[in-house]
Amino acid sequence: MDKQTTIAFILIGAILILWLYLTAPDPNQQTKPKSDTTQLKDTLLNSEKQDTVSINQPKENIKNDLLVEQTKQDSIPEVITVIETDLARFELSNKGGNFKKIFLKKFNNWYTADKKENQDDYLDKVQLLNYSKGGSYDISFVSIDGHGINTKDFTLQSSLTSTNVRLTGKDSIKVDYVLQLEPGKTITKTFIFFADKYEVKSDIIFSGLSSNISSNSYDLVWNNGIRFVEKNSVDEASYSNASVYYGDEQVIVNASSTGEKEVKEFRGRIDWLAVRNKYFAVVIIPDNPQKVEGAYIEGISNHAGKDGLTKQYNARLTLPFQNKAEEKQSFTLFIGPVDYKELESYGRNLVAIVDFGSFFGLKFIVRPIAEYILLPLFLFINSFIPNYGVVLIIFSIIIKIAVYPLTKSSFQSMKKMQALQPMITELKEKYNDDPQKMNKETMKLYSTYGINPAGGCLPMLLQMPIFIALWGLFKSAIELRQQPFFGWITDLSQPDVIFNIGYKIPIFGISEISGLALLMGITTFVQQKMTVKDPKQQALVYMMPVMLTLLFMSFPSGLNLYYFMFNILSIAQQYYINHKGGKVELVPVANPKKKKGFMSKLMEAAEEQAKTQQKRRK
Repeated sequence: MDKQTTIAFILIGAILILWLYLTAPDPNQQTKPKSDTTQLKDTLLNSEKQDTVSINQPKENIKNDLLVEQTKQDSIPEVITVIETDLARFELSNKGGNFKKIFLKKFNNWYTADKKENQDDYLDKVQLLNYSKGGSYDISFVSIDGHGINTKDFTLQSSLTSTNVRLTGKDSIKVDYVLQLEPGKTITKTFIFFADKYEVKSDIIFSGLSSNISSNSYDLVWNNGIRFVEKNSVDEASYSNASVYYGDEQVIVNASSTGEKEVKEFRGRIDWLAVRNKYFAVVIIPDNPQKVEGAYIEGISNHAGKDGLTKQYNARLTLPFQNKAEEKQSFTLFIGPVDYKELESYGRNLVAIVDFGSFFGLKFIVRPIAEYILLPLFLFINSFIPNYGVVLIIFSIIIKIAVYPLTKSSFQSMKKMQALQPMITELKEKYNDDPQKMNKETMKLYSTYGINPAGGCLPMLLQMPIFIALWGLFKSAIELRQQPFFGWITDLSQPDVIFNIGYKIPIFGISEISGLALLMGITTFVQQKMTVKDPKQQALVYMMPVMLTLLFMSFPSGLNLYYFMFNILSIAQQYYINHKGGKVELVPVANPKKKKGFMSKLMEAAEEQAKTQQKRRK
């Protein structure tokens, strides 16, 4: 969770607690009369200049006796082979027999998002690999005489005669890269590309090396993670991590401390290994997880540019080598967007990669709400309304209708409490010298009229998991990336900046003013004016809108649009309740003592304890 989000939840929670405290009935105080007063352009361009992370693996600068044939190929020039599908453009190099660059054709770079889309201009598309640092899908092992070998250091022979291949429809193509260590001793990387999929099938084949690999194991290595490709690298860094699916759950390694290396080692079955930024991921999925001995991940976070931040992860899978004449391991590589529907189609629990956010350990509540209710509803609306801004407006209306019973119950309970205040005042005057008796009679009064003192607060608290789930969904949904609404709102995944004030506001760290954040703040003020009537709470009327406005300045415009519309609907609801809802009549309930509430039991327990203490004193 990024710094602004953490501050937001802490301050909102503090304000909510203060509001609940101030609005709760206090039997020890006289009631007072009602009052009539009602980021970053240069960061990503420099991302590839950051220092690489050195993974804990053997040195690879020493040649092995096996490499007699290989040394003859060192002077061979680099040859780039292009495999272009409907979804991506893969550039493969014979140096290491590896990926050089990977462009995703459906996704623009942030600095070209406002240009007219040109499917042939792949340079405007997202490119995921840190190619200048080298190494992305390599084989590493220690030879029997103790030398480190890594395929990234050598030239491999391609099976393709053409260096440009275009796949369409249901086409596929197989590419083999062969490293010949000496006659009869080879390592082969096999790739199968599909025109209509983000997946790449891959085989790793060892031939004739039964007596040449020590420790009975080798590593499949993905170095240097994937590039940061968004304008706000600090926000992107908050979602960037590496993870494995291990022990029936996703285990995330997050390099959260700048300059400090985060390391995690796993032993045993690994279902998949993933590295990701905010919206895209590379996932290595073994066809047979039982044949994986473990995994190793290390990452580091570094400052980039003036105010930027990058994270970089190195990861590897450790695989068994059984000293056979020929050994093969098969994998599926997913290289594409962190899109729930796309990942769901692969099974293997890949949807765990989708981050719906969490809040102080509430992931077990928040994620199911976002995953099984909010996201399906959001995508359903989008299935017949293409403009995501309109989708968010309709979505806010539906959510408001869904939580209406809770808000209605809260307002009604608060009105009953207000109607009961004259009777509570009489009790205070009557039992002014006996606080315990006054508390007991107050709770009896609540029971007589069937009023729960916490009734106005509980419905609001029940809504919190929904709002937290919405928060996480709209901050990370790739569906909103580079999606315009209208006017100045050109990207619902970014703040809708209307002007730059030229300096950063302390604590909040913002320098750009968001139009929707201002509108949300104004509607929050109006709503507070309509709701808060107690003079001692008037500070909240002004404080809360200002705080929320500042906090929401750096949040995505899609999130701000949702809360702005939700505020508009809440204002309409409050107006109806205040002017059309009618007066609340207090009617005694039948058999009030039939079932005691929590507050009554609590007061009785306190009374019994007080009596016990008095007896002991005597």
